Amino acid sequence: MVSVADLLIDGRLPGNYFAHDLYVRGSTELGLLENRRGDRLLAIPDPLLQAIYSGLEKETGQASKLVLYNCGRWWGKNFYARFCEELADYYNQPLASLAMVEFLQSLQQCWKTHGWGQITLDVTYRDHGFIGVAIWHSPFTGVAPSSQTPSGDLERGILEIFFSQLTGRELHCVQTSCTTTGDDCNRFILGLKPRLQTVDSLVADGQSHQSIMQALTQQG
Repeated sequence: MVSVADLLIDGRLPGNYFAHDLYVRGSTELGLLENRRGDRLLAIPDPLLQAIYSGLEKETGQASKLVLYNCGRWWGKNFYARFCEELADYYNQPLASLAMVEFLQSLQQCWKTHGWGQITLDVTYRDHGFIGVAIWHSPFTGVAPSSQTPSGDLERGILEIFFSQLTGRELHCVQTSCTTTGDDCNRFILGLKPRLQTVDSLVADGQSHQSIMQALTQQG
């Protein structure tokens, strides 16, 4: 029989570091939210997100997509640094040493706990040089105005810089479906930029995510 002592690592029982009931702490009386390390967390209500989208549209017009994308890259860069630091402290090893299942579980739970929706990774096409990402129940596109084109530019920037730093390659991220265009979730493709140049035109032609992935894997 395996004893509890055999499962302990440095006197603790490892689990999901980002589990909501353990990670988020705060005082309702003081209106403060903190994570388990004592770092401050910020709760953003939907009306504020809606105001950000409408304000950017009014002030910058078509450039609002670029502004959101660049904000996402800045946000993603800092998010990656914190994510690595917190997991390295918890597991007593660098992120690169974590098993893939631990990394995926941590990322999915972290995304959910922070209120950004539910994220899943599709590594089916990794041998072709592509990673698929799906985000369900996104609070960002959930309040964005309806559009004929994908509106997940903030998430696109976050994913692009996060996985670029993770892999050590300068990856590009494109969006193939979005809830603002009537799709069930936001889907993205990560890969080298030259290999993703045709995606925007395929999205404009109304091609599905699956058909776009098939086209990419068949290209020379």
